[in-house]
Formats: sequence, structure tokens, C-alpha cells
Amino acid sequence: MILITGATGQYGRLTIEFLLQKGVPASNIRALVRDEAKAQDLVAKGIGLAIGDYDHYSTLVAALTGIDQLLLISGSDVEKRVQQHEAVITVAKECSVKHIVYTSFQRVNESDASPIAFIAKAHLHTEQLILTSGMTSTILRNSLYADVIPMFIGDRVAETGVFFPAGDGRGAFALRSDMAEATATILAGAGHENKVYLFSNTETVSFAEITAVLSQIFGKSLPYISPDLETFSQVLGKAGVPAPIIGMSVGFGEAIRQGEFAETSTDLERLLGRKPASVADYLKIFMKNFVC
Repeated sequence: MILITGATGQYGRLTIEFLLQKGVPASNIRALVRDEAKAQDLVAKGIGLAIGDYDHYSTLVAALTGIDQLLLISGSDVEKRVQQHEAVITVAKECSVKHIVYTSFQRVNESDASPIAFIAKAHLHTEQLILTSGMTSTILRNSLYADVIPMFIGDRVAETGVFFPAGDGRGAFALRSDMAEATATILAGAGHENKVYLFSNTETVSFAEITAVLSQIFGKSLPYISPDLETFSQVLGKAGVPAPIIGMSVGFGEAIRQGEFAETSTDLERLLGRKPASVADYLKIFMKNFVC
């Protein structure tokens, strides 16, 4: 029996869909969800629901009882991630879960000086808890999703070009769906025990190159401006962007500039059995909705 946490989120839903495509019976999949109303599509597919969340011990016990494999998708509450992940891992051990798969993150700098230290803490702590838990594990060090690039460049990119503080930094961005498919391959297969995989693309791209792709899509030359962090923060603040979003954008922009996501790997390609989708291909599909 496989338990998928965060099952109504995008990564969880995609993983479940790929598990079904790979022939895993719906009766062998359980989904941990907070809101049953948001999971009726899963119920329609025959997926069993466990109603609960990371903050309530009794619901975790009910969800994890009888589970062989656990996909722990990192929690979305950054401030509470550490305690929530600790709770899940503790209960997984109590319930004799055999294999835990965790969605961690790609990085180079693990120190407090990292521009993304605010998200690194929970991931680093969770990895250590898992590796010392005694459970068989598979750690997925996920690169930045290509899917977040539209958030970084904004919805007025066709008029303004790209304004983002990544400098000449490069990223091995990959699609969330490709990572979810590879995750399902791990859960449905064998030979992945006690391994760490880097889920990145096999090629890197800069935001200048992303801007060039967007210029081709929109049929006009768009500028790429990489401002200093203070200017970037001020411009976003004047545009009414909430402070937490500004802080996150600043952190990821600087992390990309410093090369935190520039390492490439063939792990994702090998698990997919094909090349991961490129950033250019993704943007051509996503941005077609913006083309008049």
C-alpha cells in the first residue's frame, strides 16, 4: 500500500495519475487529504482517502497504518514544515512504514548564507531525520520547476520583457509533471532503496535565453533586465506585490544567480526513459494563451 501526502496538490495528483498509468491498482493507493471535497476526482478513480493533516497525530496514525511506501511531499507551510515533517516521520516509524520517498530540493550552499536558507532549513533537517530513521528511503533533490518561471517573469512579460535579478545564472529547470512521473516510477518499481536522486534537466538555461525564447513566441524583441536586489524589491513593492512573495522572489533570483540550481543530472532522464521536457518547449505551450 502506497500513501501519497499532499494528494490534492499538483505534485501529488500527478504522481497518483502516473501510478495508475503504470498499472498500480487504485486499491493499492491511499491519499492523505485535508479536504475531502477537493478529492472527489480521486475517489472517482477508486483511490482511498485518509482525511487529516500533518498537525494532527491521530489522523497521521490512521493514514499510515498498513502503509508500505510513503511519499512525503514537503509541506507548503514554510514556517511549520520542520515540526510537520518530524511528526510524519515519527508516525511512519511507529507504523512500521518500510520505504519513505521525500521531495527535497537541489542546492549547492547548505549554510545560513544561502539566499534560500529560509526554505533549506526544513529540507536539510527532514533529510537527516529520514536518513537516521532506520527506514529505507529515497531522497529526491528536485530542481526548480520550470512551471514557476511564469511567476518569476510576471503576466505582463509580453509588454515589459523580463525583469528578474538572476544575472547570468543558469538553472536546470524541469517540469513538475516529469518529476512526478519519475517519482511514480520509483514507487511502482524496485532498486531505488537508500538512493539520492537529483531531479534536474540535462541542460541549463539562463534568463537571457528564456527572454530570447519569449521574444520568438511573441514575435518581437523583449529586453532582459537583471536589477540589483534593492531595486527589484522596490519595484515589486510599488506594484503591490505582497512582502512574502517579494522575499521569495529575491531569494530565488539570487540563488539562481549564484548557481544553486545549475547542476545537471541524468537521473530524471533515466527514470523517464526519455529526455525531460525543455524550458523552451514548456514556454511555447504555456505562453500561447498570452499571444493575441
